[in-house]
Amino acid sequence: MSEITITKEETDARHGRYVAKIEGIDAEGEITFTHRGPKVISADHTGVPDAMGGKGVAKALLNFMLDDAKANGFRIIPVCPYVRAQYARHAEWSDLFTTKPGEDP
Repeated sequence: MSEITITKEETDARHGRYVAKIEGIDAEGEITFTHRGPKVISADHTGVPDAMGGKGVAKALLNFMLDDAKANGFRIIPVCPYVRAQYARHAEWSDLFTTKPGEDP
């Protein structure tokens, strides 16, 4: 299985994305996000192109975002259906999620 490389990009003052790449595949997977308040982002959209399908890209992106939230002390509003569905299956993540845009952890 090919190694997935993930980076975080801030696209402007309010928006950014986590980007996944796999060597040899000319495509990118992503989770886009919006800064919603102090220490709060929303996970807006998860996109994985067909060329990267079935390689665990969405899960790797989500895990990277969760690790980033733990390391940097922010919480996530799960707007994206994929992130919301995964959160519903993992009660142990509850301290990393919120529904309140201005809530501090």
